[in-house]
Amino acid sequence: MQASIKLRKFSIDDFDDIVNLWNASGLPYRPKGRDRKEKIAKEIENGNAIFIVAEESSNIVGVVFGTHDGRKGWVNRLAVHPNYRHRGIATSLVSEVEKCLLNHGIEIMTCLIEKDNLDSQAVFAKLGFKEWKDIVYFSKRMNPNV
Repeated sequence: MQASIKLRKFSIDDFDDIVNLWNASGLPYRPKGRDRKEKIAKEIENGNAIFIVAEESSNIVGVVFGTHDGRKGWVNRLAVHPNYRHRGIATSLVSEVEKCLLNHGIEIMTCLIEKDNLDSQAVFAKLGFKEWKDIVYFSKRMNPNV
């Protein structure tokens, strides 16, 4: 990662910038569900969230949300602006989340990736994540917007 790129903790004041980043990166944004500002602020308050941004000259160029349930860590919402890809930013963001999770005693890191998102699959495979084909994912959504 270039020296001009700095990692720091996400602040709720960064919310609009990360929404713009998600949109530029092609990540789905669910403003009435999981991605609403109030929900993200609550996750930060709960203490099991590790949200990190990468910035250059005060512009957010990458973001990752990490969470844990006390046993397993989750890497969520990893995005790097298309103009900043292939510079090691995603690697640095995920490494920082892993370090923070390890400091919480979390030794299993996981992520969920949509089947057609081959770029993300390649990134996580390169970072040492293994695909588990013998796991079937179930989800119950109480609201279609989450």
